[in-house]
Amino acid sequence: MANELVGLVGFVVMLLLIAIRVPVAIAMIGVAVVGYAYIVTPDAALARFGTDAFRSASIYSLSVIPFFILMGMLLAYANLGRDLYLSLDRFLWRLRGGLSIATIGASAMFASVSGSSVASASTMSRVAVPEMQRYGYDDGMSAASAAVGGTLGALIPPSALLVLYGVLTAEPIGRVLIAGFIPGVMTAVLLMITAYLLVRRRPSLAPNTAVRPDVTVPRAIRLMWAVPVIFAISMGGLYAGWFTPTESGAAGAFLALVYGVVTRRLNRHSFTAAVSETIKVSAQIFLLMIAGQMFGFFLAVTRIPMWLGRTITDIDLAPWLVVGVIFLVYFSLGAVMDEIAILVIMTPMMYPVIIDLGYDGIWFGVLTIMMLLTGLLTPPIGLITFVVSGLTGISLGKVFRGLTPFWFTLCIAIALVIAFPAIATWLPNAMR
Repeated sequence: MANELVGLVGFVVMLLLIAIRVPVAIAMIGVAVVGYAYIVTPDAALARFGTDAFRSASIYSLSVIPFFILMGMLLAYANLGRDLYLSLDRFLWRLRGGLSIATIGASAMFASVSGSSVASASTMSRVAVPEMQRYGYDDGMSAASAAVGGTLGALIPPSALLVLYGVLTAEPIGRVLIAGFIPGVMTAVLLMITAYLLVRRRPSLAPNTAVRPDVTVPRAIRLMWAVPVIFAISMGGLYAGWFTPTESGAAGAFLALVYGVVTRRLNRHSFTAAVSETIKVSAQIFLLMIAGQMFGFFLAVTRIPMWLGRTITDIDLAPWLVVGVIFLVYFSLGAVMDEIAILVIMTPMMYPVIIDLGYDGIWFGVLTIMMLLTGLLTPPIGLITFVVSGLTGISLGKVFRGLTPFWFTLCIAIALVIAFPAIATWLPNAMR
């Protein structure tokens, strides 16, 4: 059997294993070991299994991921998300649909210091959705605002997914992280505009019954001071060249801990819970990273990436059409798979093709994360939708219906980054 055929068979087998609920990392590792044993020898496959696992887990760049996750968990347990929501609500309460807009804005601000989509969506689901329901907002609109805002954690730095992309492709992690800032802010603004237009068109989604929040303007400003300070020191230090990515993550985690201690919102129990959650999430990401590296090496041995490149060259498709086809694949996978799994499975195959076409690797990384971001909301999986539905008690059907207009807005944001690559590349190109 030709090596390319072995690679295709292995890819199909991996998808079948995932379909029968075998854990993604186990399916990838199993296929990689068996496939490599078939092509080379079983002894060589077992030897690589040991060395690749150690080599992948000991990549220094990956140490930034636990720091970013810890920063997000500490701030979540310190109730910073609630403070952001209360602050923005104070400034937007007169605006029809202001609670929905405040939820998306608070999610974007929380994402800028947490980098966790699940943490952001969970926080806003607990804080904002009950408030919107109390004022008569439509359930689908309420849940959709929390869900779509939560996805911004995957794009706005610090983002664990952007770090993972940088490790998988060997792109500079600092530049990859910074590249997500402008697209993330742009996407947040487009989502808030969408919420406003939806309410203008269908006033029943958000009755104009809001009352002035019991928060003064000075207090509203004090409630959100931690976000610009932590972001400026952590990400600003990275952009200015003062910190490496790992040092930036460590600084952010330390500042999050200081914030929790100074505000007396972190006790021994909440600190332990934050650390425990960080360990669990980091372990899952590291296992997927090991699986992704092994599966990527298996694909390289089967020459699948080179075969894809030759096939595309022979078909002579326009480069923009190739990008369109790639993202159709991402859309399809996003409906049935976890976003991290898609990233580690597809990047080793698609990245060489994109580079051969002459596109910028950092630009492709931002687009990849934006596509995965839509996958977080796409039925039938849509991880974030399950989180929001489970925490709020709103049915998945209502959540998905409420998300539909926002899903199209995300597609518009993706189209803008494709049409104007400088949206993603200008900031990293300006770095020192």
